[in-house]
Amino acid sequence: MGILTALLLVPLFGAALIWAMPSDSARMIRGIALVTGLLTLATAWSLLWGFDPGVAGIQFAEAHRWNPRMGTSFTLGIDGFSLPMVLLATLLCFVAILASGSIGQPTRIYYLLLLVLEAAMLGVFTAQDWALFYLFWELTLIPLFFLIDRWGGANRHGAALNFFLYTMGGSVFLLISLLILFDILPGHSFAMTDFMEGAATLPERTQLLIFLGFLIGFGVKMPIFPIHGWLPLAHVEAPSPVSILLSGILLKMGSYGLLRVSGMLPDAVMALQGVLIALALISLIYGGLLAWRQSDLKAMIAYSSVSHMGVVLVGIAALNVAGLTGAVMQMVAHGLVAGALFLLIGLMYERTHTRDINDYSSLVRVTPRFAVLTTLAFVAMVGLPGTVGFIAELHALIGGFERWGWLTLLLGVGMMISAAYAIRTVGRLFTGPVRARMRNIPDLYRSEMVAASVLTAGIVLLGLFPALALRLVAGSVTRFSAMFGV
Repeated sequence: MGILTALLLVPLFGAALIWAMPSDSARMIRGIALVTGLLTLATAWSLLWGFDPGVAGIQFAEAHRWNPRMGTSFTLGIDGFSLPMVLLATLLCFVAILASGSIGQPTRIYYLLLLVLEAAMLGVFTAQDWALFYLFWELTLIPLFFLIDRWGGANRHGAALNFFLYTMGGSVFLLISLLILFDILPGHSFAMTDFMEGAATLPERTQLLIFLGFLIGFGVKMPIFPIHGWLPLAHVEAPSPVSILLSGILLKMGSYGLLRVSGMLPDAVMALQGVLIALALISLIYGGLLAWRQSDLKAMIAYSSVSHMGVVLVGIAALNVAGLTGAVMQMVAHGLVAGALFLLIGLMYERTHTRDINDYSSLVRVTPRFAVLTTLAFVAMVGLPGTVGFIAELHALIGGFERWGWLTLLLGVGMMISAAYAIRTVGRLFTGPVRARMRNIPDLYRSEMVAASVLTAGIVLLGLFPALALRLVAGSVTRFSAMFGV
């Protein structure tokens, strides 16, 4: 058994152990979930020891034929695009488990669903067979639906149904494109390598039609304008640990899938570059403006995710080394920043039972640890130098300028909008007189401080030493960009 198979089995084994536990053993169940999350984290990060950044192709490959007649196989592998996502997913899943201490009953089902969700997300990032990819893609839907529907807020049922319908609708287009490719290509195999070799030889018109199906399927998950409607409601109603995973990892599944199909259908991507940059800039500015208008902190972070995933789409649309590097780095940066913000805002909501920004003031005197970490996360959202957000947005800006010139100034407009609502939020939260109802709020506890510090440390570490991440993606980005002659 290879290490990637073990990586998928560890959370599933933990879920099976939790299922076997009595439902009233809440403390033991949480302990098993924490140990499982830590083991999965350790297994994923051990991949760094054997990963060669200089190799652009797939590493740690495993292949087991399932159904030769259908052309399906259990094929796993990672490269410079998927490894950062695997590392990010295991880190955020562990943080989400750590932050789930206040989740209500039944905890057994909650932690079981969380671990199944982790296995499915890791499967998406490691699958090297499109049938297997689609299986894991759809598997993420089931635990997320129940996590939102059972443990969400007052409007959780509507949010869960909305999320389910949007995602299923997008998956229909994704499946149709996959089946068309399977039928057209002579090998009749779902292997990603076979799709890569065969799809690139198709006429441009055929590639365009197939790529549009993929764009809708993956665009719903990213999300991009105008198919983003599920995101704000799902984020607001989901429990905070689930919001960490929704924003930190689930959105990256869409952009990761779009990267994969862009290399598979190069003529279509080149023909649609103008459409992609238009969608990216609209998402960037539209999401920022809606975030600016929000008084609900979770809704604000949710709309900011639409804006920041627009930066990812700018990098993908540029198709050059700087842009693609910025796209991957922004995926990592947004995962850390959004994860930290949803964690901290969720912890504050548990103490105050309000997310309205107007109900807070001068928390720096009452909860200094919370104030410092939240401010750090917001300045990273803006892309302040010294944070990973700066590295990501700088690369995306350079890549966009190399391809479209001064049109990329609109990216700067989106960044200024982000700065406006981030500074406003920090000012409202931490300045002014202390409100009477906020005087006795406890600061972050030790376990909460550990969880939040891990994410903020990653934000600063990758901002000060970006070569740690840039080296991982360099080989894959260079080879990918060379396919388009840029």
